[in-house]
Amino acid sequence: MTSKNLAGLYDLPPLEWAAVDAALVDIGDQAPGGRGPDRHSHWLTTVNADGSPHTTGVGAFWDDGAFYVVSGRGVRKGRNMEREPRCTIAVAADDYDVVVDGVAELVTDAGVVAHIAEIAADGGWPATVDESGTALTAPYSAPSAGPAPWHVYRVTPTRANALWVRDPGGATAWSFD
Repeated sequence: MTSKNLAGLYDLPPLEWAAVDAALVDIGDQAPGGRGPDRHSHWLTTVNADGSPHTTGVGAFWDDGAFYVVSGRGVRKGRNMEREPRCTIAVAADDYDVVVDGVAELVTDAGVVAHIAEIAADGGWPATVDESGTALTAPYSAPSAGPAPWHVYRVTPTRANALWVRDPGGATAWSFD
């Protein structure tokens, strides 16, 4: 990984990726009413077939250095990620505004899908693995996810940038190998 201090102009030191990584893990409860106005919405931008951007709110989970996004395969974001895997996820964590560019890949490993179901349930969304072992189901999801089952996509970071929103501030960009 390489980094670039974006706040050197203000004599601020570069941010540490480990602190940003920890903040992404600690996003907290995403269930309806879970954190009220303090919730942390994730915004996924994919590429439409005509090359234009498509941005939508998603349920996303940061685990082991990657974002995991849940979507129906037939809805626009699912179709977009499968056709053109380059995408971006943005989120405002408690201490950082973070944007991660990456490459999406459909997760078919039953163990990984089960692990993401556990993370989702711990975060307030009662997801379980469906009978196929490769998708999730739950009593509810965002309407934009389409009907169950919902599939899991791993977004492996290629680049990221973060803005520290606490004093004294700072901003850093990272490129991942």
